[in-house]
Amino acid sequence: MTVKQLSMPELVEACGELGVANVGLWREPVQTYGLEATAKLVRDAGLTVTTLCRGGFFTAIDPQERAKALDDNRRAVDEAATLGTDVLVLVSGGLPAGSKDLHGARERIADALGELGPYAEERGVKLAIEPLHPMYASDRCVVSTLAQALDLAERFPAHQVGVTVDTYHIWWDDTAPQQIARAGAGGRIHTFQLADWTTPLPEGVLTGRGQIGDGAIDMREWKGYVEAAGYSGAIEVELFNDGLWARDGREVLAETAQRFVEYAA
Repeated sequence: MTVKQLSMPELVEACGELGVANVGLWREPVQTYGLEATAKLVRDAGLTVTTLCRGGFFTAIDPQERAKALDDNRRAVDEAATLGTDVLVLVSGGLPAGSKDLHGARERIADALGELGPYAEERGVKLAIEPLHPMYASDRCVVSTLAQALDLAERFPAHQVGVTVDTYHIWWDDTAPQQIARAGAGGRIHTFQLADWTTPLPEGVLTGRGQIGDGAIDMREWKGYVEAAGYSGAIEVELFNDGLWARDGREVLAETAQRFVEYAA
């Protein structure tokens, strides 16, 4: 994935030096460097963009906020198509301020998917709902399990809406392997991401995604589940971690490539 402390040209150069052929991109650094410029940069370097992160945040009740979110997601779909990836990862959004209605929030996500799915399909992009660990349910994502994500995705064609399988968010859930099989049978695993669970979590918990091999998750076990479910696409390593961000970006990227071989390949 995008390395926070590297500029887009530095990231592309470092990937080339390490023989990394695929990269997932975040919207913010793409916008900083420029969408068209990034598309040309990665294309000229022979890099494949695996996914774009992220769209989503569909749970607003206010009509104007909701329309604004949908417009932003249409832009995200357009950006994904320009970058040459066919997957837009979605973080669905938490509870609006003052609300305690989880069911209503999830239904608004379904409504948004119904509007965005055909738009994305016309541009060759699939939407990948990412369930986030329940600790994020109030403020970032009311979709907390793969089962909940699939319950939403299965209302729509698989070539429009599927799921993101992310070890960091589902490793604790003993029903997740069964749900991965369910997703695979329906052709709905649109991307697979790795990060480790290390404790203690940082204040605010957002930057708790640990380097693979440093925590409690057996990466090969989860890779085995997605492969058994028929997934053969790219595997992304997504790290949100202040300690890693404080280090040299090229060093962290090289370490991540080495850790992938050691713990996941």
